[in-house]
Amino acid sequence: MANVLILNILLVLILSGVESCYIPSSMNVYVPHTISAGQYITTVEFPDCDSKSIQLTVYDQSLRIYSNGTVEAVAAVSVGTTGRIFHVYVEDNTGQQRMVAVHLLDNTMQGKKPDQVFLRRSKRRWSPPPFNILENDGGPYPKEIEKIVSDSASNQDVYYTFSGPGVDLPPIGVFSLDQNSGMLSVHRSVDREVYPKFVITTRVFNKFTNVETDLPLDIQIIVDDVNDNAPTFKDPLQFTVPEKSKAGSIVGMVNATDRDEEGTDHVIVRYSLLTGLDLFAIHSETGVITTTTNTLDREVKDKYAVTVQIKDMAGAASGLSNTGTATITLTDVNDNPPTFTRSSYQASVKENESGKLILRIPVEDKDLINTPNWISKFVITKGKEKENFRIETDPKTNEGLLYVTKPLDYEKSPKVDLEIMARNVADLQGTTATWQSIPVNIAVDNVDEGPEFTAPTVRFTVKENTPNDTLIGTYKALDPETKSSDGIKYFKVTDPASWITLNKDNGELKVANTIDRESHFVQDGVYNITVSAVDATNKKGTGTVIIVVEDDNDNKPTLPPGELVLCEKEGELGSVLVVPEDKDQDPFSAPFSFSLPQNNDGIWSLTRYNASAATLKHLKELPTGIHNVPVEVKDLQGFGETQIAKVRICQCKNGVCLAKQSSVSFGPLGLLALLLPLALLLLLCLLLCFFCATKREKMELEDMGDSGGILLTSNTEAPGEEVDESLINFPTNVNDAAVKGSAKGVNAGRQGTNSNSNMGGMSTLDNGMYTSGAKTTDYMIGRYDSQYSSQYNGHMLGSGVAFDNRFNAQDSSFLQTWNTNGRYLQQKLPYLGREDDGRFAEDIMHSYGYEGAGSAAGSVGCCSDYEDDSNLDFINTLGPKFKSLSEVCRKTGTMKPRSNGVYFPQDRM
Repeated sequence: MANVLILNILLVLILSGVESCYIPSSMNVYVPHTISAGQYITTVEFPDCDSKSIQLTVYDQSLRIYSNGTVEAVAAVSVGTTGRIFHVYVEDNTGQQRMVAVHLLDNTMQGKKPDQVFLRRSKRRWSPPPFNILENDGGPYPKEIEKIVSDSASNQDVYYTFSGPGVDLPPIGVFSLDQNSGMLSVHRSVDREVYPKFVITTRVFNKFTNVETDLPLDIQIIVDDVNDNAPTFKDPLQFTVPEKSKAGSIVGMVNATDRDEEGTDHVIVRYSLLTGLDLFAIHSETGVITTTTNTLDREVKDKYAVTVQIKDMAGAASGLSNTGTATITLTDVNDNPPTFTRSSYQASVKENESGKLILRIPVEDKDLINTPNWISKFVITKGKEKENFRIETDPKTNEGLLYVTKPLDYEKSPKVDLEIMARNVADLQGTTATWQSIPVNIAVDNVDEGPEFTAPTVRFTVKENTPNDTLIGTYKALDPETKSSDGIKYFKVTDPASWITLNKDNGELKVANTIDRESHFVQDGVYNITVSAVDATNKKGTGTVIIVVEDDNDNKPTLPPGELVLCEKEGELGSVLVVPEDKDQDPFSAPFSFSLPQNNDGIWSLTRYNASAATLKHLKELPTGIHNVPVEVKDLQGFGETQIAKVRICQCKNGVCLAKQSSVSFGPLGLLALLLPLALLLLLCLLLCFFCATKREKMELEDMGDSGGILLTSNTEAPGEEVDESLINFPTNVNDAAVKGSAKGVNAGRQGTNSNSNMGGMSTLDNGMYTSGAKTTDYMIGRYDSQYSSQYNGHMLGSGVAFDNRFNAQDSSFLQTWNTNGRYLQQKLPYLGREDDGRFAEDIMHSYGYEGAGSAAGSVGCCSDYEDDSNLDFINTLGPKFKSLSEVCRKTGTMKPRSNGVYFPQDRM
């Protein structure tokens, strides 16, 4: 009996637990006629259920439901007069799923009560009810529908008219009305999905007066629906689901529509699967496809095609149906770790090599290529303590690339054992597999290395101004193989200031020049040099010597070089701040001590402002200007001297002396604007000089026919003919003063009657002396002075010869011939001055006093003529072909001296 009681109690508890979570099958919600996107709709609550143990889902794409049951519109939703229905699926921890139908109703219908009606008498009018016809009726046609009768037909003879869609508007001819009897007929079948209702206007008139006897009446003809449309699929049947999904996972939702009338069984669709039932299932009312197994494997099969059937009439046998093929694609999850193709790997690397690829490690992965589930990542899990290796992934082949990043030392580690693990970018899921690792053995090959210093860097401390040849320290290198320093030589690689000497045999470092801590070669108190060690095989090793330079009190505090501006204030004695500088560091710099010399004149006072500055103040009225004030400044160690502080006392504006403020200073653009015109002027002068220097005046010399053997026209390449010496008339008497005196005597003034001949220039007569221009030739009747002068670059070139006047009448053509030659020479002489070194400007023929014999040395000028022929004997050794050339070039005339000591050519110019 007790057992029965206990059993009943347990049964009551179980039943109470079941009933404690009540989920209704439907619920009504009143909402506005139009719901905008993001608007709150309602909250689906189940008070008797634990909210943490149930999961809520909505498949309507226009709505969204949160875990707390809040329903929100994702897109704009319109609620018709008949309302809108969506379903909420409730799933508990056991996987059991229930459906709640939520009816959205227009809130204008909520609490609506019938309007209050007052009874009153009104005029009775004809108002027949709507007429109904069946869509797609098979006939026979025409078929009578109903007779329309107006109340006025009881006491009048009337006729009827008919107008509207189906009569005289499209579709025309569907309905007709007998004018006399008012019989309404239909003439052909109507598709409700095209024309669900017709509204036709009927009017009644008196047959005799044609006066309308009643108000117009709108007659409704409703087309009743028949199930003539099978349901169709709204969306493409393409779905995806991750592989290895648990049973009951949602794959997707099939949406169907039916053109038949809403609210009838004609549009109630039921869903079913015809194939794939071993892997998938579909909810008959909602069309939600779910999985029935957890064994779906993309690596075995990645796509499934299942046949879905949709049928109206709530799935009844009389319902119309349609089928479609749903394609379900399995998406990849990382359920396959990468696997190595070998159980271990070996590689070798030479010592001291770095940045080199030493091994490729291939792996295989069954997951989808080029996705995070397939891309491998390699990790060195063992042997990475010294960071000598790194491993990367080849993006094309997905292989592991093992590099040596730091040089290995065979003498320290002849081999290195690594362990490398391969994993994916994405974590593993849906599998019990783990990441794999393999051993990699690296053999280090020995090579003959250069010497190595005992340490890559060595640090020595040296005080600045240390005497030369002071030993700083020793920096030695060893041969890695022999561990000995025998035969190793040491050399400096860098020593920017040349402060250090290095003993090439033992590596001793000594001071070579004065070390200055304040030098720009010292950065932050450190001076670096690089040294090299070379063994007998010319292999090298390098090291760095870091020299820490200690400060010495070798710099006195100094006042700034500029002027100290003291602004004059009316009724006040001004002051200025003195801030000295000391290149040394603490304790050889600030705090400074300031004082005035003991013999100061008492005009100034100096007081300490802070540790590195003092205030200089004048005690008496002083005139404006610069005042030199002696100031004694010393550092903390008492090292310093008396210096002159230049103080300018002036009237100021905004802290600037007015005298200085009025001065004008040029900035970079001002200087450029000033120099640009000068540069242009200089360029213009250079161009002008260039054109003047390169201009050549062409002058045609006329052959007068009576040259007297002075100039001959010839175009022969053979030696010229001998010129008769007697044909050239020269004056025989030359002024003794010109011969025996200096060259100046020739150009001095002449006595007698002077005449002027001007060719291409100008000449003036001044106290019996002629002064000629650049191209002027003067002749004097008393004594002829032929002056050919030319000016070039400020130098005057000239030559003069004196003639006896009696020769002027001897030959009338002589003067004309001589003028012609003078003009020719005058044109040529300036060209001699245009040589680069200017040496030809003075190298022309001059008159010299004859001393009875010619110079043994001869003339060395470029324009000189030799008394005897040049020695061209060497031409004879050049062969017969050059003999004719030498004869052509050989001079036939000689220079013969006259009695007056002036040389003239015997037979040619």
